[in-house]
Amino acid sequence: MAWTPLFVKTDEMKILILGTGEVGERRASRFIQAGAEVILTGGTVSNNLQKMGAVSKPLEKIEELVEWAELVVIASGDQEMNNRVARLAGEKLLNRADDPFNGNVIVPTTFSVGEVQISIFTGGKSPLMARMLRKKIQAAITSEDILQIELQDYARLKIKSCIENQKLRRDYLYEISQDSEIKRCLREDRWDDAIAQVNSFINNLECSNSKNGNNNKNNYNKYDGIIKDEMSENHKEESF
Repeated sequence: MAWTPLFVKTDEMKILILGTGEVGERRASRFIQAGAEVILTGGTVSNNLQKMGAVSKPLEKIEELVEWAELVVIASGDQEMNNRVARLAGEKLLNRADDPFNGNVIVPTTFSVGEVQISIFTGGKSPLMARMLRKKIQAAITSEDILQIELQDYARLKIKSCIENQKLRRDYLYEISQDSEIKRCLREDRWDDAIAQVNSFINNLECSNSKNGNNNKNNYNKYDGIIKDEMSENHKEESF
């Protein structure tokens, strides 16, 4: 598969969408909510999209509009016009809803649970299965998982301020994620208690580090094998 998943910052990005049908409307709404400047052409723009900030321009200005855009989205039923706009786009970012593999950007099935964004791409084989997989994943993610993400963010910032070794930080964060009392607090939606547990854990680390001169090299691979099983080195989201 000659595609790789990326998240692109679309805040203030200039996006032109050819076509105002269901697909064009859906993509326009998605990009506007992500902060993009969106122009639609080739049809009538709904009142709802206009209220969101979408702008309608006449198709006669298509060359000027393509020149303006940083990302061109083709979602019209006019194949001749679609191909013309694709040619005009040249090397620009191009998403073709009508012919995905002749563009260079795919807009996959995407959904959010809390602040977690998940995208599914089946290589164009089955949009139906993409939707079914989405439902399965949504059902599998619990409120405890979402709270654990927030707690890990909190713990990560605090641990970074007192632990320099990245692998050691990773092990401590893993230990927090597996702590049975913290898990119970999150399951029972006792956020303040979970925070107190994390603070106590980190305070103990700080005391231990001050006594040992922050020399804990023998401990930093305590969870190495377990963590590598759960998250391969080739799929790190970010540093700990």
